[in-house]
Amino acid sequence: MVAYDTPKKISGALLSHSRHESEYFQLHPVNPQWRAVRRAAEIVRGGGVIAYPTDSCYALGCHINDKNALERMRRIRHADRNHHFTLVCANLNEVGRFARLDTWQFRVIKACVPGPYTFIMQATRETPRRLQHERRRTIGVRIPSHPVPRMLLEELGEPLLSSTLLLPDDPVPLTGGAQIQSRLQHDIDAVLDGGDCGIEPTTVVDMTVSPPQVIREGKGDLEPLSGRRAL
Repeated sequence: MVAYDTPKKISGALLSHSRHESEYFQLHPVNPQWRAVRRAAEIVRGGGVIAYPTDSCYALGCHINDKNALERMRRIRHADRNHHFTLVCANLNEVGRFARLDTWQFRVIKACVPGPYTFIMQATRETPRRLQHERRRTIGVRIPSHPVPRMLLEELGEPLLSSTLLLPDDPVPLTGGAQIQSRLQHDIDAVLDGGDCGIEPTTVVDMTVSPPQVIREGKGDLEPLSGRRAL
């Protein structure tokens, strides 16, 4: 059993020994330490890239308005301009700022969240072009149920730009904070270790068409999506 009150495990404790290494926070799996989450939010606001657990896989995250951090995530993922980054939101009000949300879409999403779903939506005018799919002008949005991103979003007070932590040539996403720290300690600024998240990604749903189309079956149950039609 991990001792969360030992000097190197205490919430917010910095485990790296070089200014060039990412900060590493081992979090309690049920009640993550606020001090570590607040420090991660500071890193995001300061232009950093973090790795954090979700209710599907681990993800990379950065501030929605930081171009340099976005480009760092692109390099890590080898992602082109048509890669769907995701806005991780605290609630449907935040989703509505960045995605066009009609009544039928609201009802479908409300039936599924919080949970392991990513919804592809038409972006609003408020959404920076660099965050959108270059050809379709869409954005992925999700509202997770995992306590770490929910606490992080509360601390930030705004969405987090994110992407699944799947590295080039890896067959599955990285899972587990120690593994991520070993692979990416010189490429990112912090690792929030919330335990093993597994390798099953979110269920991805295209909400730009009616009825909505499941374009990737993942961890999210399909039942809440069944029988839903535009009204």
